[in-house]
Amino acid sequence: MIAGSDKFYDECAIAGVYGNHEAANLVYLCLYALQHRGQQGTGIAAYDGEHINSEKRKGLVADVYTKKRLKKLPGKIAIGHNRYPTDGIFSARSLQPVIAELPIGDCALAYNGNLVNAFKIRKQLIQDGAIFSTGTDSETIIHLLAKRLKNEDLITALSNVMTQITGSYSMVFMADNKLIAMRDPHGVRPLAMGMMKDGYVFVSETVALDLIDAHFVREVEPGEMVVVDASGVKSYFPNNKLEHPAPCVFEHVYFARPDSFMFGQSVYEVRKGFGRILAKECPVNADIVIPVPDSGITATIGYSEESKIPFELGIIRNHYVGRTFIEPSQNIRDFGVKIKLNPVKNLINGKRIVVVDDSIVRGTTSKKIVKLLRDAGAKEIHMRISAPPTSYPCYYGIDTPTKKELISNTHTEEEIRKFIGADSLGYISLEGMKKVLIDNNFCFACFTGQYPIDPADLIED
Repeated sequence: MIAGSDKFYDECAIAGVYGNHEAANLVYLCLYALQHRGQQGTGIAAYDGEHINSEKRKGLVADVYTKKRLKKLPGKIAIGHNRYPTDGIFSARSLQPVIAELPIGDCALAYNGNLVNAFKIRKQLIQDGAIFSTGTDSETIIHLLAKRLKNEDLITALSNVMTQITGSYSMVFMADNKLIAMRDPHGVRPLAMGMMKDGYVFVSETVALDLIDAHFVREVEPGEMVVVDASGVKSYFPNNKLEHPAPCVFEHVYFARPDSFMFGQSVYEVRKGFGRILAKECPVNADIVIPVPDSGITATIGYSEESKIPFELGIIRNHYVGRTFIEPSQNIRDFGVKIKLNPVKNLINGKRIVVVDDSIVRGTTSKKIVKLLRDAGAKEIHMRISAPPTSYPCYYGIDTPTKKELISNTHTEEEIRKFIGADSLGYISLEGMKKVLIDNNFCFACFTGQYPIDPADLIED
């Protein structure tokens, strides 16, 4: 997790287009819609019928892909990736898609997730003579595939690779005039399939389909491998279907854009539902209810509707703050929060306020927000959280602090309330959260510590 950060972050976004002569341009637009899933770097690879060409650079999508660069990516098949590094140390070599030359020709892979057995596989591959240039799981997968292609066809080899790797992943793969989309058997990471008049699209979230006027067909099923080529669309399940998949519930809490449709539900409606349940479980007498922007807005609408407390935008977010900025030499208290968030003082002064946020991670940001509102004249501040306490780290591709850094793992709810300085603190219960979801087949490990995929190889002693 990036130093000083007080939010969970998703690792990356993926996109793939098949059958459109502007495939790279369409992937670019998809990545633009998925910028929230990764801002450190981006890459696109396109197949021109003979070779794979690519553009991969640090920076935001809109800054990286100029018209000149996109013209270097001809072809009717393309895949792309937005990256968020989990260790705060970023190397351009880690940018995806990963491109390699295999016995079947050029290939490219874009990947979202985390393999819990990657270290063991990588160690064995190195002993067998494999050479790695990055620390990414994507490169490990390419090496596994290369070994299998010595004796197997592409589909058989990819199917067998899927049985070797364990963890969370959504992938798009391009080789042999094919676009192939894969999702892990638990379906932890999202992947949607869309269709256009002249091709198919695979993206991390449906908002990307909306931007390019693609029709949402369905979600790639947990454990499914979808192959698109000149003969049409074929589906395979190398690991067979699991009876109980475990998609990440935090996609609904925070990661996904609210205008996405994911895991069978509208993200917007799910977050409103969380807010409604939160109002029922943690009521309070107050004058206004305000969100911590932007992630708390949708749940706050639900809280307001259920509680009949008026909704107000009591905190305004500056959307033009970059990842780095020049801090003033003068010592300004809480400058990092103030440059991003500012209270509407005339609205806040003398009011009893409910503040709704999606989560409390370390507690440091919540503490600073409460102080900002106190300084603005708030009479009472009641913090409400639209997720249960996040007490356990994620090992499936989400950038989280260690267990000891998660405040709810080391402090009681009352201790957290005192630390952040609120008059009261309330979380939605896990049972309340489940009432909003269409089923209970989700990964709730960050709340319960019960991991659907054994992460033993990743847990430090």
